[in-house]
Amino acid sequence: MSNQLPWNIAVLGPGGIGGLLAALFARAGHRVVCLAGEETAAALRSGGISVRSGQFGDFTASVDADTRLRTPVDLCVVAVKATALPQALDRVPAEVLGEGLLLPLLNGVEHMAVLRSRYSPGQVVAGTIKVESTRTAPGVIEQGSPFAEVELASDTAPAARVAALAEVIAKAGPGVAVGDERTALWTKMAFLAPMALATTRYRAPVGVVRTEHRADLLALLAEAAAVAAAAGAAVDADRVRAVYDSFPETTKSSMLRDAEAGRPLELDAIGGALLRGAQRGGVEVPTAARLVSELRALDASGE
Repeated sequence: MSNQLPWNIAVLGPGGIGGLLAALFARAGHRVVCLAGEETAAALRSGGISVRSGQFGDFTASVDADTRLRTPVDLCVVAVKATALPQALDRVPAEVLGEGLLLPLLNGVEHMAVLRSRYSPGQVVAGTIKVESTRTAPGVIEQGSPFAEVELASDTAPAARVAALAEVIAKAGPGVAVGDERTALWTKMAFLAPMALATTRYRAPVGVVRTEHRADLLALLAEAAAVAAAAGAAVDADRVRAVYDSFPETTKSSMLRDAEAGRPLELDAIGGALLRGAQRGGVEVPTAARLVSELRALDASGE
C-alpha cells in the first residue's frame, strides 16, 4: 500500500454505493478500476460513471473497468450484495491484491470473518455507510439522500492505515468517523434489520409499516437492540425509532426493493445473522424469528 497520493483504488460492485464512491474517488484524482461483469465493465470503460447528487452535484467521472483485478491496489472497496460475495471475491485474488486494504460495505456482520479467512486480517477494515444511492443503469448513479457518511473500524488493521484511509475518503467528499468495529457493525444491524424484515415481510414502504405494523417494527427494534447489547454494542432504540418516524412515507428498504425486483434477498445475511447473534447471546427474539420464518416461506414460494 502506497503512502503517496493518488491511490490506486478498486471498487468491487459499482452499484449504488460502489458506483458513487468510485466516481467520488476518481473525481478526487485517484486511479479507479471498477470490477464487474463484462457488460457493466464495458459500459463503464466507454462512458464512465454519471452521478446525480444534491450533495455532490451532477458530474461524470472517468474510470477504468475490468472483470478481474489484475494489478495490486492500495484499496479495494467491496460493495456487492452479501448474496453475491463468495462469487464476487473471485474477481479479487489475494495474490494480486498484494498489501492493499479491503473495505467491505455490506449489510450484516458475518462477512468480516469470510474476508479475514480469505485475505490477511491486517488488510480488512470494517465499514458502514449511511446513504441512499441507486444504480439506475450501468454507470448511472442517483444519490437520493442529502448525506453520505462512512464509519470505519478494525480489530485487525493497523490504526495508522485506518487513519490514512479515513483521510482519503474524507477528501473525496463523504463524512468519515473512526470507531469500534463491534459497535459499528451491530449498531447498523440493529437499525437495518427491523426495517428490512418488516418492510419486506409486509411488502410495504416505511409509511405503512410504521403505522399498520408498528407493533412488529418496535418489537423487532427492541430485539435487535438486545442482541446488539449482548454482542457488546449499545444501541439507542429511542433514537432509531425517531429516525424511522422521520423517513418519508414512501421509503423502502433495499431488501424490499430486491423482493419487488425478483432479486435474491439478503435474508440470511440480515435476518439469519440476527438470529444467530441472538442464540450466541442467549437473547429471546420471537418477533424476528417469526418474520424470518415467514419471509423464508414467501421466498421459497416465489411470492
